[in-house]
Amino acid sequence: MSFGEFLWGMVIFFFWVMYIWMFIAIFGDIFRRGDLSGWLKAGWIFLIFFLPLIGILLYLVTRPKMTEQDMAMVGAAAGGSTAASRSASEEIDKAKRLLDSGAITADEFATLKKKALSA
Repeated sequence: MSFGEFLWGMVIFFFWVMYIWMFIAIFGDIFRRGDLSGWLKAGWIFLIFFLPLIGILLYLVTRPKMTEQDMAMVGAAAGGSTAASRSASEEIDKAKRLLDSGAITADEFATLKKKALSA
């Protein structure tokens, strides 16, 4: 086996793995989508099984950029991270008010701040 044959084999292997990856990703996306009826899902699955290259390309061209389900997932992900940071800032603010009122010491404030930031 020459180096050229080995290189060509690696290129073919790469595209084969990429093809399988795309098939699995699209298969999962079809079942995750809530805007498709059962018959449409069955049609897309039939198409990507029996005419794989054409089916995958058609699905990629016709899929909307963002479905309502995608927007909800993005909103939930963004809301979760903001809620955590808001909670930490609120805890630090409460601790600062306690420090200013003299209810806690500077060491206790530093401990509470460290705890809020690590959570």
